[in-house]
Amino acid sequence: MTTYLIRRLLISIPVLFGVVLLVFVVGRILPGDPCRILLGERATAAACAAFNHTRGFDLPIPQQFVNYLGDLTQGDLGDSLRTSRPVSALLVERLPMTLELSIYALIFATVVGTTLGIISAYKRNSAVDVITMAGANLGVSIPVFVLGLLLAFIFAILLKNTPFALPPSGRLTPGIAIVPLAVRWGLENDHGPIRVVVDFLSNMYTINGLLSAQWDIFADSFRHMILPAIALGTIPLAIIARITRSSLLDVLGLDYVRTARAKGLRDRSIVRRHALPNAMLPLVTIIGLQIGGLLSGAVLTETIFNLPGVGQATYEAITSHDFAVIQGFVLVIAVGFLMINLLVDLSYAHLDPRVRPA
Repeated sequence: MTTYLIRRLLISIPVLFGVVLLVFVVGRILPGDPCRILLGERATAAACAAFNHTRGFDLPIPQQFVNYLGDLTQGDLGDSLRTSRPVSALLVERLPMTLELSIYALIFATVVGTTLGIISAYKRNSAVDVITMAGANLGVSIPVFVLGLLLAFIFAILLKNTPFALPPSGRLTPGIAIVPLAVRWGLENDHGPIRVVVDFLSNMYTINGLLSAQWDIFADSFRHMILPAIALGTIPLAIIARITRSSLLDVLGLDYVRTARAKGLRDRSIVRRHALPNAMLPLVTIIGLQIGGLLSGAVLTETIFNLPGVGQATYEAITSHDFAVIQGFVLVIAVGFLMINLLVDLSYAHLDPRVRPA
């Protein structure tokens, strides 16, 4: 098992290097001059020359890449060209929002998708099965930005002034202020790793509300998460539902299930106690792989619902040619995705090598 995991870690190294190289090169060859975009009318030839020299953009691209790799080995992701703030500080500020949204979307997709898949397999070829799978196919087909706008229109306009109305944008209702956890816990003067973790948790508003017993903050921030989580989680939900149905049907056709039926066990008991646990193994892999899709889909979702997360920051960085932010955010997301794949591999570590995923 140790050899298997070490091999997976070693495979991740060239993948990360390829991601860093690709994002770096693509960012440099895209049309547009960062100096003219950021300085606007002040972008004279002298000002742009000083701007490029200060940030090393006047160097050959291979040398820029070597310098960037040197900074990465020291844990330096660079500074934003727009705000001059460290990219690591922006990550602590923006990443919690994206993780919070992804967690709620994953919970929604997993719970609802698994339930629909089980019901569909249990009632195979019935009207319920047909409707469920048709809905799953429809969910896969609707783009996030279309579903997001449609949900906002329904719940914020058509259902306005009803108990079912939901906020279409933002993280909190105007007028509601959140108190950082560092202030509540007396850590304002702490600048170590503990403060970084506290600030990270503080920027996850629902977690902040729970840890600090600010129930109004928790309730309001949770209501603002519902529509984005549904929009982001619909495609993974549809995939999980279809995989759950397919996997469960395969297990229900095995000999030990027929033996359980021959012994007189009820179908519900067979599904719950015997078939479902064995059908969950491929589902764990699918759920793990969907997290990468959630992180990428968050770019559009956060833009539609005006959520200040990594997705919206990445969009702003792309439009302004803010290379450092793009590179830092993509690198962190790539590392997170590879770590998720490694955790999925751990779930297979006890299996025979012939049945492990490639």
